[in-house]
Amino acid sequence: MILLETRVDPTWVDYNGHMNDAEYARLFSLAADALMDHIGLDAEGRQRLGYTLYTLETHLCYQREAHQGEALQVRFVLLDHDAKRLHAGFELFNAGAQRLATSEQMLMAIDTTTVRPAAFPAEVAQAIDTLPRLSAGQWPDFAGRRVGIRR
Repeated sequence: MILLETRVDPTWVDYNGHMNDAEYARLFSLAADALMDHIGLDAEGRQRLGYTLYTLETHLCYQREAHQGEALQVRFVLLDHDAKRLHAGFELFNAGAQRLATSEQMLMAIDTTTVRPAAFPAEVAQAIDTLPRLSAGQWPDFAGRRVGIRR
């Protein structure tokens, strides 16, 4: 599922001549916002339902450089979910279908009236059930990794 399409803005390019690391994080954050819109937690839905998503954890891996003006696309797959959480997988690709970066995220449903975790409202849960997910036995290579020095 494609959540976001854009181009590398000149202001995103750093002193190394490629997109700054913070901008990769920004793109994945914007993709999470697009996911919220898709499941009914856009501005109107957040207001009406009194719910939002908070990011609990993110694991961003940089694989290739992105350069000024380059076309970009963020794709999404639902890795797992329960009544309150989404385990989300995002991948950033260029126009040549090269994967540039990945972001694995744990997102939590929050009741904005109590600012506490709470189960997704029924209509949001129904929208989550329509999201693309992994087939049985599949697991993307970028998911479930840990940071560390291999010895």
